[in-house]
Amino acid sequence: MPDIKISEKLTVFLIFLPLFFLSIAFHEFAHAVMAYRKGDPTAKSQGRLTLNPLKHIDLFGSVIMPLISFSSGLALIGWAKPVPVDRRYFKNPLKDDALVTFAGPFSNLILCLIFSLLFSFVYNHPSLGQNTILVRIVFLSIYLNAFLFLFNLLPIPPLDGAHLLYDLFPNEHTARYLNLGMYGSFILLFFIYSPLWHYFAYTINFMIQSFISLAGAKL
Repeated sequence: MPDIKISEKLTVFLIFLPLFFLSIAFHEFAHAVMAYRKGDPTAKSQGRLTLNPLKHIDLFGSVIMPLISFSSGLALIGWAKPVPVDRRYFKNPLKDDALVTFAGPFSNLILCLIFSLLFSFVYNHPSLGQNTILVRIVFLSIYLNAFLFLFNLLPIPPLDGAHLLYDLFPNEHTARYLNLGMYGSFILLFFIYSPLWHYFAYTINFMIQSFISLAGAKL
């Protein structure tokens, strides 16, 4: 039989995809849980109060877009179906909406911490640390969730950070900014391909190194 070799880039992508599904499902689940706790049953009634990735995956944003990004060499981006939220159920619309919004990125911060602890255990273990594939998978999980935490907090529509900006500073200008629609996506793309991205990447790496160090990994 011929010796079939899979490129390293493809291997990383095949590992990345299920990790991505898990992380975005946890992110959207956190939004749904907090909304339900604050009195909004909308997400639950639509079956979004679950960790099942199939309930949160958007065919274009979660599958097709990452495939396009991977095959074209562009920045690897994607998204899940947004959890529906009806602010009319909230007793304190601005405060409660801010909590619901922040719950998503915060869930990725929690996953980042959990995977950092797991990385410390695997990396420092005499036998497990020799398994470079396992170490790489766990490290990729840390990176992915650190990225999702910081990326979603960017104050650019339609990211969570833009909603938080309005909830914290509700006025005519932030309301108009929040509803930029497709123009927000253009701003986001500009940011991704601008020199500012270098500083964003540096922040991610600093966060990862800090978490791994705090977890006790002896790099």
